[in-house]
Amino acid sequence: MNMKSSDSSGGRDTGIGGVCMMNTTWRDGQHPSLIKFISTFLRANSFRLNFVPIGPDFIFNCGGLSVAFVFVTSWDCHNVPTLFRRVRELKEQFARFYVVVTLPTREQNDSFVRTYFKLGMEFGKPSFVPVQDLEMGFEKIVKIALSLGVCKQQDAVSKLKAERRQFIQVMDIFIRVVTSIPSIDNHDANMLSQAIGSIEAIAKASKQFILENTDLSEEKADTLRRFFRDSKFYLCPKVD
Repeated sequence: MNMKSSDSSGGRDTGIGGVCMMNTTWRDGQHPSLIKFISTFLRANSFRLNFVPIGPDFIFNCGGLSVAFVFVTSWDCHNVPTLFRRVRELKEQFARFYVVVTLPTREQNDSFVRTYFKLGMEFGKPSFVPVQDLEMGFEKIVKIALSLGVCKQQDAVSKLKAERRQFIQVMDIFIRVVTSIPSIDNHDANMLSQAIGSIEAIAKASKQFILENTDLSEEKADTLRRFFRDSKFYLCPKVD
């Protein structure tokens, strides 16, 4: 994944990669230089940044998918119970939720590991992502959001392709059935599908309705009416 670390577009967005919502309380507790870095990084990667009073520190909407994050920029071993309590609460609110923790020293990393198991956190629920510095931490956040968004879009495309294949198969069956009616060709079948709909709807349609809503001739409209309503007619084999 090609991620930009600086604003190479001269301050102009080349498109919207998604929306990033930042917790206003979290923002107010950070150094201005970090907020500036985040703003620049998001702009370079075509994200729109909004400041809102939300529960997590960040919520990304990318590719129609929402991903929530807690971003711990300063590890405080005395505040860990409060942090983990908050994480547990947010985990119940968001299906996709990650915690990024800045641990620049080995001592802080050891402290995190000890506390994680001491307080009985369930591994992977949510996923904790340890990083060494603030910039790396936020880059990880954006990378996770983009990756999940891409997967969501690929799933949506695959679903559309599957629905398209199914539609083509159903339409093929429809045309085969309707063109088995004497004098009805492919053009007539497509016209009936667009103007009237299902075979059941065609069977219930009156001759006048067919004439008013399609370009079928009066003779063909009469044939359709007779085919669905006269058993002697529809039991006769089609003669090409």
